[in-house]
Parts: sequence; C-alpha cells; structure tokens
Amino acid sequence: MKILLIGGTGIISTAVSRTMLEKGHELWLINRGTHNDVLPAGAHFIIGDINDTDAMKSALKGHYFDCVADFTVLKPEQINRDYQLFAGITKQYIFISSASAYQKPLSCYEITESTPLYNPYWDYAQNKISCENELMDLYRRTGFPITIIRPSHTYDEYNVPLCITGWKGCYSVVKRIREERPVIIPGDGTSLWTLTHNSDFARAFLGIAGNPHALGEAVNITSDEVMTWNQIYKTIADELQVPLHPFYVSSLFLHQAGPYDFKSCLLGERVQTAVFKNDKLKRLVPGFQAAVPFRNGISTTLQNLISDPQLQVEDPIFDSWCDSIISTLTQAAATVKSAFPTCI
Repeated sequence: MKILLIGGTGIISTAVSRTMLEKGHELWLINRGTHNDVLPAGAHFIIGDINDTDAMKSALKGHYFDCVADFTVLKPEQINRDYQLFAGITKQYIFISSASAYQKPLSCYEITESTPLYNPYWDYAQNKISCENELMDLYRRTGFPITIIRPSHTYDEYNVPLCITGWKGCYSVVKRIREERPVIIPGDGTSLWTLTHNSDFARAFLGIAGNPHALGEAVNITSDEVMTWNQIYKTIADELQVPLHPFYVSSLFLHQAGPYDFKSCLLGERVQTAVFKNDKLKRLVPGFQAAVPFRNGISTTLQNLISDPQLQVEDPIFDSWCDSIISTLTQAAATVKSAFPTCI
C-alpha cells in the first residue's frame, strides 16, 4: 500500500510511520523538513509547506495514493485545502479528529461513534467538529472518500500521560511524585478515563487505512482499559516505587488561579468520563485488540524518562504554582476550621 502522511512526527503519527514501514508499505511524508531524525529509515519525503497549494500540487503531480492521512488539520479551511490537493489522487482520505469532540457532559457514559458531537468548553474540539462537518458534506456531495478517526488520550514511550502539566511537559509532575511531594489531581480523581498506547493506535490505523468498508465512517480508536485518574497516578507512583500523595483541587479553581487555561482541557475533556465502545473498529479490523496495558506501557515510558537527562525538562514556574495552590488551600481550610470549632 502506498500511503501519504501529512505530519508524521507526533506522538500518534510517529508510531503510524514506524508500523507502516515495518509492515513493508510504501510510506510518503509531507513536512517542512524538520524532525526527520525521529523517523525510521525507508520513508520517502515531499519537503515543503502544505499551505502553499500551488507548490504542493506541483510536488504531488504523478502521484496516486491508496491512502492520505492528515495529522495536522485543526481548522475547517484546511479541509478545503486538502480537498483541493488530494481529490482524485487517493482512494481514501483519513482525517484525525479527536474524542474531545464528543458531548460534554455526556448523556450516556459509554461513548460510541453516534454519541453527539458537542463541546462548549474548548475551541480545539469545536474546530474538530467543524472539520468533520465539512468532510461529511464533501463525502455526500462529491464522493470524496473520507474516513474520520477519533483518538482519545494517546501516549508513547517518552511522554507520561497526566491530567494536568505546565507548559514544559510531564517531568515536573513525575519529579514531584518521585520526591513524595503532593501532586495536584483535578476534582476528586474518580472520573473514568481511557489511555491508549501509540503502538496500539498504529495497529488499528493500519487496519483502517486502505479499507473500503471504512469510507464515509467515523471510527473510535482507543484502548478498552478504563481507569480513574486516581488509579492512573497510583500506577505511576507504584512504578516509581513511592507512595502517592494526591492533593485534590476543583477544576474551575485551577483555571481561575491561572496562568494556565485549564478550563478548556479539563472541563472540555479530562475530568469528563470517557468510556469508549470500539465495536465498529473491531468490525472493520477483525481480531484487533489493544495489546499494551497501562501498567506495561507506563513502565517503559518512566524508564526512558528517568534514564535520559534530555527528557528531564524542569518547569520551576509550574512547580512553584503547584506549591502555592497547595499551601493556600491548606491554610484556607485550617482557617475556616478554626473559625467553626466542632460542636457536639
């Protein structure tokens, strides 16, 4: 199969690139020529800016693909750009949407592909919904051979999946856990969440790519393993062989206490229950089953993080912010309690 990926160097797309090559497919990538060092040997490159439509049309001349997948589209106008570029030169166009597009809050805790798309909290999710609407309209009007994939929280062997972090990533939180310092968990940590290893996503993607039964369909790709955030953080602490010291804080308070915009990603996604039904995926890809339990996947991720100093990016601003939140709320609780002594 000849497949073209736009992007190819993110958490999800790197695993897809690697898997496609391992299975002997002909892989082409469009990017600006950066981060090529993270890709395995054997890929073919079209170097350039996909937003330069005329240059891209020239670069794509003579190509015909079994599948084109765009991992970079964030806004509806980019859908029209891709339609102009790829209509007529591919058997299938895959759009990577997001499970954040699903209804918030849910009317039913189990999420299927027919769950309504509605997220008033997050511009990112609203744009993904608009992109999906554009694509379905093109499919109905022109027959543009689209497939929509909706991944949820996907992680890899270098990035620890957490409910909140600062701008510099996961290491600051992992360091707090290792040092047995309090770690902020939004809400009370009991909402249900689904984490998917990128290698599992890639195997499922390979079964969707070039699959004629997937045309015109939206498909969830997630693990079937469901955990609470308390269980996720406890698993991380267990792998680090230290006790967990959670400190629970309202999502709205975290947002109000800035400088981080936590309202979008928390209320718009991560503190909402996310239990996915993957029946359609398993029907389209017979025999598929996510193979990497979180305990196994996070063990490798933590080993890589702890052994590689280049991955250990300090975030003193986020760290100090966490300490300030914890100290302030602890003092506030003590003050209120002293003002209202226990009455028997």
